Amino acid sequence: MNEETKTKSIYDSAKSHFLGNFPKALPIEQAYVHIGIYLGWVVDHELYSEYFEDETGVQIYRFKNKEISCTILSEVWDGYLGHELFSEEGNLFTYYYYGSGIYHKDYQTLLAADLPSIYYVRDDWDTFEKMSAKIEARFEEWQALVK
Repeated sequence: MNEETKTKSIYDSAKSHFLGNFPKALPIEQAYVHIGIYLGWVVDHELYSEYFEDETGVQIYRFKNKEISCTILSEVWDGYLGHELFSEEGNLFTYYYYGSGIYHKDYQTLLAADLPSIYYVRDDWDTFEKMSAKIEARFEEWQALVK
């Protein structure tokens, strides 16, 4: 990824979801779940930037101690995922996995296959653990590719 691409990389935004085809019957927080699960995995693997750490502060600690959910972690950033939130390695992986759409396909297949849409996925620790295992497997695949 070159510097120009890197500076323009916005991977996702909850706002683009709840202003789009978001189901009116659901609470708006559901637009943050898929973003929060990914961000939670990044936090657990410390693939975030110093900027993210400086700006998020205690929320990292609270998330790691399961005091706040994936949705709340995402809401801290207004449901935004951009390049400045990630370390160099985190950004390269996010560009590969999230930016390419692989994450969304995995999320749909693993968590939302029997649901009306991805917005119906529950924000709970079982869901997070299930998706985290898939992200971890993809991360290991990616590491093998880039070595």
